[in-house]
Amino acid sequence: QVQLQESGPGLVKPSQTLSLTCTVSGGSITTNYYYWSWIRQPPGKGLEWMGAIAYSGSTYYSPSLKSRTSISRDTSKNQFTLQLSSVTPEDTAVYYCARDAGVVTTEYDYWGQGTQVTVSS
Repeated sequence: QVQLQESGPGLVKPSQTLSLTCTVSGGSITTNYYYWSWIRQPPGKGLEWMGAIAYSGSTYYSPSLKSRTSISRDTSKNQFTLQLSSVTPEDTAVYYCARDAGVVTTEYDYWGQGTQVTVSS
């Protein structure tokens, strides 16, 4: 059973960098051919895909967030990390990490429980 757990600060000040870590257990983040995603849901809005890191280490970003987003991984800890720079209150959301097992289409088969991040001074 694969489990994902997000961790990081729940409160970030405007203009700072938000940093979240997803710790994966029950499976390796380097296993072919999974992609490990960050997804967020602002209050009252739908899910927004932010980006992903592949089993190979390649990264992919949402065009709307690409200039502010960086995803990396630590294979020794089986973790992957999201950094979102220059945050504003509009970045307030529940942030999820998830595994995409899809071959042709996106299929998220495992999710973290989500972590609330509030951007406020």
